[in-house]
Amino acid sequence: MTGDLPVPTRAMAIGAHPDDVEFGAGATLSKWAARGCHLFHVICTDGAKGSWDPAQDLAALVVTRQAEQRAASVALGGTGEVEFLGWPDGELDSGIRQRYQIAAAIRRFRPDVVLGHDPWKRYRLHPDHRHAGFLTVDGIVAARDPHFFPDLALAHHRPSALLLFEADEPNHVETAGTDAIEAKIAALLAHRSQLRSTMDIEDPAATDDVTAFRRRVIERASMHGALAGLDAGEAFHAITEL
Repeated sequence: MTGDLPVPTRAMAIGAHPDDVEFGAGATLSKWAARGCHLFHVICTDGAKGSWDPAQDLAALVVTRQAEQRAASVALGGTGEVEFLGWPDGELDSGIRQRYQIAAAIRRFRPDVVLGHDPWKRYRLHPDHRHAGFLTVDGIVAARDPHFFPDLALAHHRPSALLLFEADEPNHVETAGTDAIEAKIAALLAHRSQLRSTMDIEDPAATDDVTAFRRRVIERASMHGALAGLDAGEAFHAITEL
């Protein structure tokens, strides 16, 4: 089990949907941002299926979720810089076109560290998470090697590390202090459209619901930290030979 990476100058987090990055790596990103790291989000799908309401206006939901994601970035200490690829929620594929988009984003932003879903997590139900994970690892390969996608006309770029969240086999834990965990919670709560469906908060005005959610996030951070003998953390599978 390895511990804290050097604080990167630039970090790119790739999520299948709005809020995935905050669940998987929010405390780590907040910790880095507080130390001067520039954050950048890439969200693969439009998030249009993120509602339990059959009468939901899906076009309006997409707009709402984009605004929420930008607000979450700011809550983590970022600038609200988010690239939305816009693939239909629930229909993401890890194809060449999508890989091209991820490689282009990596070459443009030139992150030191990339974070994304672990595509090899066993028994994963949601296909978008699997495909987003494969796009992350495949996109890094395409971005680092100069003969992939020459029509991009962007210099190739090799990140120094990849951190896979929702890891099937964690081998790395980033320390998460109180401030970072609180920023993670604030970023998650910025996704107001998801409070009921994803966070079990029936009423955001209900103190008990929000308190229970906060407790779950803190307990999970404690479980992750315990893997490395820490009070709190976020666990990943780290790959540093890219």
